[in-house]
Amino acid sequence: MEYESTIGLEVHAQLLTESKIFCGCTTKYGSPPNTQTCPICLGMPGVLPVLNKKVVEYAIRMVLAVGGTVHPESIFARKNYFYPDLPKGYQISQYEKPLSTGGFIEIETDSVRKKIGITRIHLEEDAGKSLHPESESDESDTSVDLNRCGVPLIEIVSEPDITSPQEAYLYLTKLRQLVEYLGICSGNMEEGALRCDANVSVRPKGAEKFGVNTEVKNMNSFRGVEKALTYEIKRQIEILDAGGTVVKETLLWDEKKQMSFAMRTKEESHDYRYFPEPDLVTLAISEEWIDRIKKSLPELPDEKKQRFVSKYKIPEYDAGVLTSSKELADYYEECVKCHHDPKTVSNWVMGQVLRELKEGKIEIKSFKIAPTDLTDLLKQIDEGTISGKMAKEIFSQMAQTGKSASQIISEKGLAQISDEKELSRIVDEVLTENPESVKMYYAGKDKLYGFFVGQVMKKTLGKANPKLVNEVLKLKLAEDKDKS
Repeated sequence: MEYESTIGLEVHAQLLTESKIFCGCTTKYGSPPNTQTCPICLGMPGVLPVLNKKVVEYAIRMVLAVGGTVHPESIFARKNYFYPDLPKGYQISQYEKPLSTGGFIEIETDSVRKKIGITRIHLEEDAGKSLHPESESDESDTSVDLNRCGVPLIEIVSEPDITSPQEAYLYLTKLRQLVEYLGICSGNMEEGALRCDANVSVRPKGAEKFGVNTEVKNMNSFRGVEKALTYEIKRQIEILDAGGTVVKETLLWDEKKQMSFAMRTKEESHDYRYFPEPDLVTLAISEEWIDRIKKSLPELPDEKKQRFVSKYKIPEYDAGVLTSSKELADYYEECVKCHHDPKTVSNWVMGQVLRELKEGKIEIKSFKIAPTDLTDLLKQIDEGTISGKMAKEIFSQMAQTGKSASQIISEKGLAQISDEKELSRIVDEVLTENPESVKMYYAGKDKLYGFFVGQVMKKTLGKANPKLVNEVLKLKLAEDKDKS
C-alpha cells in the first residue's frame, strides 16, 4: 500500500513589543523567573485587561504580508484549560471571529513554486513556562516561571496543504524570514519566540478522505520539526500496515531519543469551552488604519531578491542566499556601496562571511568585520597589494581580532611585492640558479614552469604578486630561448 501524508502547521510567534498584550509588564527575555508579572497577567480577581495597540499593528503587518483579509471586527474569547503555567485557568485568545483569514506563503521545492494556504491569523496571550529537572538524576522539583504570561502572540494556522516534512521545513523557514523582515518577531525558536505544533495524518494514495491526525509538540528547531514529522509519518504507516488504527492524540517529540511519546488524547475545540471574553470590547479596525500600515511595510524577501537580481546582475541563487535574512541583505548592500563588483562581493559574503558565522555560531549583527572593512580588503586585492589567497588568511585574522585589513597587512608585513624591477631580478636569480631545469623546460618539460613560479614565491616568502610573476617569467623564458 502506498500512502501520502497531509500536514497542517500551527505556528505561534511572539511579537516584539516592549510590553505585554494586556498590561504594562516588560516582555524582555532572560530575566529571573517571576520578576516580570503583575496582577493583570497573573489573573488576580478584579483586574481588567487593556489591549496593546502595537500588538494589533504588528499582527496586521503579518496579515498584509501574506495577502490575508483583515476583518473589520474581531472578538477575544476565553480558552479554558488547566495547567500549572496558566494562572487564570484560561487563555485569552480569538476563536469564532479572528483577526484575519486567508492568504498564503509560497515555497519553492526543486524549482517548483507552491502556495501553502493560511486558514487564519489570530491574536492571543502566551502562557507561562514549566521548568522541569534537566535530567533523571536531578532531584529538584518542577517549578513555574510566569514571566511569559501575557506576552503577545499571533497564531498562524496553515491549511493542510503541506505534503512532506521537507515542505514543512521550507514553509517554516519562509515564515520566519517574513516575521524577521517585518520586524515583528525575532524568529528565535531556542528562546521560544517561534513555536510550532504540527498536525499530521496519512492516507492511501489517491484517497479523498483524510486519515486520523495526531498533533506533535515540543519541537525546538526547524530540523526538529522535519525529523519529528518524518518519524510520525513512518509510525502511522507502520500501524496501518499492521492492520491497526491511528489514535487521535497529542504527542511530545523527544529530541534526544528521536522519538515521539503520547501526552494526552487530542482536544477538540469544544473541550476548551470557548466563550467571549467579557472584559474586552469588540476589536474594530478601520480601512484607514490598514492603509497606513500597508504603506509602512518594508521591502519583503521576494521583492528584495528580485531587485538584487535586476540591480546587481547576480544569479538568482546568490540573491536567494543573500536575502535569506534582512540583516545579511543589508550587510551585502552596504558592501556593494563601497565596491565596484557586486558579484565579487556576493562570492565573499556567501563564502567567507557565512563560513565564519557558521563556525562561530553567531549572527551577522555580531560579526566583527564591518562592510567597509570587507570592501577595504577587496580593494587591497584589486590594487595588487595582496593576493586572493593571502586575503583569505587576513580575513580570518580580521574576524578573530576585529582589526582592519590595512592594519594586519602593516603589522605583519604582508604587502605583496608588485615592483616589476624587483620581481624581474628575483626571476633572473631563479633561472640562473637552476640551469638544468631551464634546459629541460626548453626541451619540452612544460611542467617545470610551475617549479620556477614556486621558487620565486619561496624567495619572496609568498609575497610576490602571482599575476606579475607569471608575466615576468613568461617574458624572461621567451627572451632566453631566443638568445639560445
